[in-house]
Amino acid sequence: QVHLVESGGGLVQPGGSLRLSCAASGIIYSISAMGWYRQAPGKQRELVARITSGGRTNYADSVKGRFTISRDNAKNTLYLQMNSLKAEDTAVYYCNLEQFGLDYWGQGTQVTVSS
Repeated sequence: QVHLVESGGGLVQPGGSLRLSCAASGIIYSISAMGWYRQAPGKQRELVARITSGGRTNYADSVKGRFTISRDNAKNTLYLQMNSLKAEDTAVYYCNLEQFGLDYWGQGTQVTVSS
């Protein structure tokens, strides 16, 4: 079993920054990729950023140049640095881990961008 715990969400003003963290624990043998997804009220969950075991990254067009995904393999921790936040970034952000063809999810952390 894999357990993911997100942290770092909160309320921030437009133009501000937040850093999300996701700590992975449990039976972790060979992670294929980890990523951040988000879901705003009334909308489907969408990919924000993803990083493979080889370090390849991809981002949603809406966050390119503003968000940076990274991971500390020694700590099994995933990060998302979010800069120049906009109101439309408001959502619950979920951590995802892919291993042996299975997807694991965290409980989510709320990010609210508002003045």
